[in-house]
Amino acid sequence: MSNGGSSQPRPTRNERREAAREKARLLREEQKRRDRRKKVLVQGGVIVAVVVIAGLVAWAIFNSVKPAGPGPRNMASDGIVLQGVDGAITAVETPALQPGDDPVATVQDDSGDVANIVTYVDYLCPFCGQFEATNAETMRTLVESGAATLEVHPIAILTNKSAGTQYSLRAANAAACVADLSPESFFDYNAILFENQPEEGSTGLTNDQLKQLASDAGVGSLSQVNSCIDDVRFKAWVQDATTRALSGPIPNSDLEAVTGTPTVLVNGKPYEGSLTDPGEFQAFVTQAASESSLEATPTPTPAPAQ
Repeated sequence: MSNGGSSQPRPTRNERREAAREKARLLREEQKRRDRRKKVLVQGGVIVAVVVIAGLVAWAIFNSVKPAGPGPRNMASDGIVLQGVDGAITAVETPALQPGDDPVATVQDDSGDVANIVTYVDYLCPFCGQFEATNAETMRTLVESGAATLEVHPIAILTNKSAGTQYSLRAANAAACVADLSPESFFDYNAILFENQPEEGSTGLTNDQLKQLASDAGVGSLSQVNSCIDDVRFKAWVQDATTRALSGPIPNSDLEAVTGTPTVLVNGKPYEGSLTDPGEFQAFVTQAASESSLEATPTPTPAPAQ
């Protein structure tokens, strides 16, 4: 009689051991397959992440390293030349330097009747601030009356002295923006930048403050000037002009290079006097103009002996 149990014989101990081993083998193989799939997915995710990051870095570099554009108009010599016309200060108009162009030296008045004043300034330089505070009104009077021309070269040698904000460079760029778009306002904007000069080592003025000073100085084409300041449009030109000033030679003079600011020349002669004594600078201008007048006066040719 059957008792209802299975008719299959019970697996032996060896058979049970082999079955367990087979099951374990299958489980290990399944785990290996899962591990391989996971590894492929992780590697694929890493590759995608790397590609995305590389793309973002490339995009950032592309947008931060823009091709150098043209320099500002009216600064073909790397400086803007201001002269008096009917009692008003006007700029000598010149085309913009294209990338790679060499600056064009200003043709100065060598008649001896005009003092040709040339300044190389950094808007963060405290000594430049002293010179401007002392002599700005004297230079305004000389230029307005036609007794002098003023050629201003904004450079940025203190770019790393403003707690990382690059104020020196940004201020020189702002001055270039005004020279390019509102040259008739350059003298006033140059003056107001020094009147509001921040301390060396500070963060300097913000772009919004530079734009406000442009408005306070009565700069024309203000919206365009503001955009130029925000874009730091002439950054490459400022850097190139600074390098040219520091490497020299300095046109219309015997000066090999600018070694510090302010560098002030009158008819090619460097001013090395007091930065806080207006009388000393006025006397130097008068003397330099007088010497040029003597040099410009031709020596009479002796009459032939009878």
